[in-house]
Amino acid sequence: MPVALRELVEYLDGYLRIREVPDEPTAVNGLQVENSGAVSRIVAAVDASLATIEGVAGQSEARSTLLLVHHGLFWDGNQPVTGRRYRKLQSLLSKDIAVYSAHIPLDLHAEVGNNVVLARQLGLEQLGPFDLYRGVPIGVQGESPAGLTREGLVEVLDQMLGTRSRLIPGGPPMAGRVGVITGGGGNRISAARQAGLDTFITGEGPHHTFFDAMELGVNAIFAGHYATEQVGVQALAEHLEERFGLAWEFHAHPTGL
Repeated sequence: MPVALRELVEYLDGYLRIREVPDEPTAVNGLQVENSGAVSRIVAAVDASLATIEGVAGQSEARSTLLLVHHGLFWDGNQPVTGRRYRKLQSLLSKDIAVYSAHIPLDLHAEVGNNVVLARQLGLEQLGPFDLYRGVPIGVQGESPAGLTREGLVEVLDQMLGTRSRLIPGGPPMAGRVGVITGGGGNRISAARQAGLDTFITGEGPHHTFFDAMELGVNAIFAGHYATEQVGVQALAEHLEERFGLAWEFHAHPTGL
């Protein structure tokens, strides 16, 4: 049975605390494109890219889909509806596809957030917060399973996420207290060190983060921005299926970054 778009949006806005959690202005969290008012299924994706949108719009069951994404449509700011933006919107509107985006609100969510879900999937124990984003807790830390080396942790990540992680071996050979901030969290290595962590998992980081990890004594694992942020939208879509009975699927479009 279809569900009213308004009902889904109201629930998501409250569940994710869309109006409370700080973010970049161009994130535009919440409903980004509405449809005629009913949702018959959900497609989860990391990015509202042109390839993803055209891929979803090309499906036979595309009409009345809710596209649930982590990175929304408007990261490039206030731009004319021309070129690729026109093509995205034209594909969405022609197939009555709605778009809902959640960036930082999904990263830090205590149940379906990227950070906590990845930490749980890795088997980290005694989970707790570390680090802040604009005054709100964002990272998750926990104890690594006994006997797991930093290289072993990389192998687990690669197999679980379908990625090829880069290890910067600045810390001890055995993974102990591990922190997770998915996506572009490489500049938070110093925060991981201040929190007493020996290993830090994120998606990517700039050049200087190699020296940050080596000189601060932290194992930094860059497992890919895309790869580490698959897990949140999938967990959120699964949650919506349980609550509203809407079938969902994941649209994979890995970038390798």
